[in-house]
Amino acid sequence: MTGIVTLTAAGAIDATYRVDALRRGAFARAESYTREVSGKGVNVSAALAAGGADTAAVVVLGTDDVRFARAGSTAALLRIVEVPGATRVNTSIIDAEGATTKVNAPTPPLSADAWEATISALRDELAAREKPWLVISGSLPELAGTAAPVELAAVRVLARELGARVAVDTSGAALDALLADPSGIDLLTPNVDELAAAVGRPLASIGDVIAAAREIVARGVPTVLASMGADGLLAVTAERAVFARAQAPVIANTAGAGDAALAGFLLGLTLVPPVDADRPDAAAAGASAPNAGPPAARRPDADRLAAAAASAAEWGAHAVAHASTIVAGPPSGIRAEFDDAPDLLRALSPEGDA
Repeated sequence: MTGIVTLTAAGAIDATYRVDALRRGAFARAESYTREVSGKGVNVSAALAAGGADTAAVVVLGTDDVRFARAGSTAALLRIVEVPGATRVNTSIIDAEGATTKVNAPTPPLSADAWEATISALRDELAAREKPWLVISGSLPELAGTAAPVELAAVRVLARELGARVAVDTSGAALDALLADPSGIDLLTPNVDELAAAVGRPLASIGDVIAAAREIVARGVPTVLASMGADGLLAVTAERAVFARAQAPVIANTAGAGDAALAGFLLGLTLVPPVDADRPDAAAAGASAPNAGPPAARRPDADRLAAAAASAAEWGAHAVAHASTIVAGPPSGIRAEFDDAPDLLRALSPEGDA
């Protein structure tokens, strides 16, 4: 079984408040409140574990919150790198209509010693797995005293040494640096806004997103998984572009949906039986799920990229239906539509990546 190790260099405690309505400048009393260890890599590992993958989450947490982390639902997945003080808190406020307002605390600087300890933990977890994936997720903290993000060069060297494929889901200066030198990156997962910023132009249609993703592929990233929010997602390589979208049964909390989608994509690549494009019922319907149909209907050599894209859409929709950031169990009753010849002229909805 392929192992998947995630890196969250800026761990967090997710605080989620549910309110009837949220009005700027007004008082609101929460109807409920939850608190859980999070950070994008932790969210990815939690979804991977729910899908049956072998995974570990290397995460930097403040010493004040380690006891809480070790008592939580994700404790068995965590490889904690302790730093002094408290962990930053990211706050989500969800109103009665399901809209999520999210405020993330600033990412504190990381000392050189803590960064070295983080890389050491990564080495241990990757070395314990055969042909692993390494997922670098979330914000990258500044290296203390440098005013610059921690340098990922050592992480990429480590991945090459241990034969790990690398997926990256980050933004801002860290994403800009990776796009300037994407060597060793196998999968990049920007949303529409990040992709538009990367190519320096607005993206208004499916065709625009595919063209922009292909520019990133041309820089040396084999696969781009582009999130379009309510419009679905696209898995783009030099040769192909697969569209997938799934409908969430309810909208409970949009925080963490992208993390679950990334986990679903990796599950589709490594665990989920691929879609059989030649299956008569799939052709008739024009859409299918990677885990749909009896085992006899699947071919072992069928379309892995479509399976991964459909799985990503299903896990993203599954996450949206969860009240918490951390998903519980695999998707049930959610089936993605997919298309490996999407309509290039189809316009993106006004809400974009929301």
